[in-house]
Amino acid sequence: MLHRNTEQITLTVLVPVFNEEGCLQRFREAMDAFLVQAPVPTQVLFINDGSTDSSLALIRQICQGSAGYSYISLDRNHGLSTAIKAGIDHSQTTHIGYIDSDLQTSPLDFLLLLEHVPDHEMVIGIRAKRKDTFIKKISSRIANGFRRYMINDGIVDTGCPLKIMDAAFAKRVPFFDGMHRFLPALIQLQGGKVKQLPVQHFERFAGYSKYHLFNRLWGPLNDTFAFRWMRKRYIKYGIAEEFENQPVANGHL
Repeated sequence: MLHRNTEQITLTVLVPVFNEEGCLQRFREAMDAFLVQAPVPTQVLFINDGSTDSSLALIRQICQGSAGYSYISLDRNHGLSTAIKAGIDHSQTTHIGYIDSDLQTSPLDFLLLLEHVPDHEMVIGIRAKRKDTFIKKISSRIANGFRRYMINDGIVDTGCPLKIMDAAFAKRVPFFDGMHRFLPALIQLQGGKVKQLPVQHFERFAGYSKYHLFNRLWGPLNDTFAFRWMRKRYIKYGIAEEFENQPVANGHL
């Protein structure tokens, strides 16, 4: 059961897509299974990130034939951080979810995350019993360990593509290339509470990963230093007292 104030929650699930033609139809079926059970009003927003295969045509077909689905298509391939930012900018709901279209995580696990949404500004998955290659697992473990050591955010699996965020916090996130690796830390930077939960993980249904050993290690390591620089200079303040008088009317005091 969901907690208090759930009647005010609405959700947009962001689905960034770059050359995932082999996964999209099966992804739609998996997402439909969640939508019929979703305890809050939910819509799905595909963000086509400059795909060069038939992904955009399939996205159009899904959106035209299924209620609750919409899409935007970027002018070229910008990368995952930009695709997520574009999705956040186009969302009008109180909460924003994120999932990849490769079916390595299940939309049904949003049901688990939603239980904790009213009491946290972000709820994220931890990929339990990961079904990845050895190289992918070890590079992810190294990158996650280095990030936790350098920024001490306490996040076990920042790369898990299953997240729900309070939209007000998400829209205030200072965006930069590589930002998607630090979303939980960026929510914490604003004073938000982050909840972590184990979720299912599966082998990739089709296609191939867009990341390899070099960018799985060098990108996160390099971006960690950028995040530390930004965090040190991040502007955050609170109002201790305020007095607001009425404006002067017609130029008279």
